Amino acid sequence: MLKRTISLAAAGAALVVAAVAGCGTNAQPIQVNLAASEVLAQAAQKTAEVTSYTVDAVLNATDTQEGSGRVQGRMLYQSKPDLAVDLTLDTVDMGGKSLPGGVRAVLQGDTVYVKVEALNKMLGATKPWIKVSLDQVGDRSQVDQYLAQIQQFDLANVTKLVTASKDVKSVGNESVNGDDTTHYSGSFPVDAAVLLLPADKQSLARTSLAELKDVKFDIWVASDGLPRKLALNGQKEGDKLDATLFFKDFNKPVTIQAPPADQVGDLPQAQGTTN
Repeated sequence: MLKRTISLAAAGAALVVAAVAGCGTNAQPIQVNLAASEVLAQAAQKTAEVTSYTVDAVLNATDTQEGSGRVQGRMLYQSKPDLAVDLTLDTVDMGGKSLPGGVRAVLQGDTVYVKVEALNKMLGATKPWIKVSLDQVGDRSQVDQYLAQIQQFDLANVTKLVTASKDVKSVGNESVNGDDTTHYSGSFPVDAAVLLLPADKQSLARTSLAELKDVKFDIWVASDGLPRKLALNGQKEGDKLDATLFFKDFNKPVTIQAPPADQVGDLPQAQGTTN
């Protein structure tokens, strides 16, 4: 139980990295007469340039073995000068079990600082934050499995995936959080989409998306070519995924700091390896 709780918290931190690992802008307006497929191609190029942003996310999933789950929260991300993420998950429900008080995590490099009320009570911790190395959470293959599961929420990779769509079309103009956008809708075949990713990303993406068949998507793109909203929906043999992400504050200054040292305790090694 402890290992699962820690893993869930670390996976939440990993979600931050994967959900935002690369997106950017050199705000050149997209021409309104471009075909929908061309707009997606340009968006895929532009998202790889962003160095910071904010995302609000709601993820609902159903697994035939694990049951239903829901994760809802927000995060700040920066890639320069150093990778850092600040994540708050207000809701973390998995298979009918939840984490009271949610999760707060700050990721810096390979270290995540986690603040989870349930975890602290379980450990009898006297400090609100616990420092965990991602390599400390199970074995490396287990971490890779978590990364595989959440890689589909990496904005740069997801935008690349949707360019595999053969049926994308514009379905109108809409305002998203005050920004004028064009709404595009379509689907993409998982096998073909994975091949569009960098070689070192394909294996994890294939592992993650293997549970789904064709994935339906809706993406709202502003005149600067960057997505403001992304919705994904896929299912296969009882497994389902429904995710909605809102993006904003591209390339704006971000301040992400580790919690004060006197508020942080190390995860006991013996507890960290308990099943």
